Amino acid sequence: MKPAKFDYYRPKDLPEALSLLESSGFDGKIIAGGQSLVPIMNMRLATPECLIDINGLQDLNFIESDDHVLKIGTMTRQNTVETSQLIKDQCGLVTEAVAHIGHLQTRNRGTIGGSIVHADPSAELPLVMMALNGTLHISSEDETRSVNAEDFFLTFLTTDMMPNEMLTEVHLPIWKGRVGSSFQEIARRHGDFALVAAACQLELDAHDRISDIRLALGGVEAIPLLIGDAKELLAGERLTDAALQKVADVVAGSVEPESDLHASAAYRTQLAKVLTARVVHQAYERAKG
Repeated sequence: MKPAKFDYYRPKDLPEALSLLESSGFDGKIIAGGQSLVPIMNMRLATPECLIDINGLQDLNFIESDDHVLKIGTMTRQNTVETSQLIKDQCGLVTEAVAHIGHLQTRNRGTIGGSIVHADPSAELPLVMMALNGTLHISSEDETRSVNAEDFFLTFLTTDMMPNEMLTEVHLPIWKGRVGSSFQEIARRHGDFALVAAACQLELDAHDRISDIRLALGGVEAIPLLIGDAKELLAGERLTDAALQKVADVVAGSVEPESDLHASAAYRTQLAKVLTARVVHQAYERAKG
């Protein structure tokens, strides 16, 4: 199938893009890489009357950092993120997760912002944003505001953004000290959306005790799920087999996935339990060095 008829605009700068969003309201859609929007337009699941192509907004294509925050522009291509040495050095969980997105052709076109605002609960980048508690910077014609990832994702394919708003950049905190991270997912085929994915980042003190940990899962709820009990269970402790099993059991009792044609709810629950143990253990061993 082909998409329904639409008007096409290619703004020269961000103010022009935001003005077009303001005037088009619910009838307008931003297109950048098009890896999510074009397929659903072709299937007539989305029929925007106005497409706003922001590929000319190169001011939103950047990767930079200071001592505390890694900043990525919304137009930065996923392959650029994957191959960035700065991101690998300061936030390796992002590098590891992006490598699981689709195929090389997908990552060459797809943007960091496009995947996040699409908000598929099985997608890698929304999961990483939740795991690291990233901050999303959102602009409209009238204002710019910041939202934490924990407040940004509302439900399936729905975020805390109005039709006249646009994600402009994401900020990720840079963890210091003895830090380890891990991202793993199970998919039917390489490049498919994950049946279940898990991401973990933790920090150890000088005695190999966990001083901080964030654990999140994708594919088990309508949004990426942060496991808040992980810190309560593991903070101040060395990781033992018993502690690892306890966290995995808590996760299995917390998730409420739905069955579909790809996997049953019971199978997804089991995957969540297994992947939790894997990513926490791997992150811990990496932090130990």
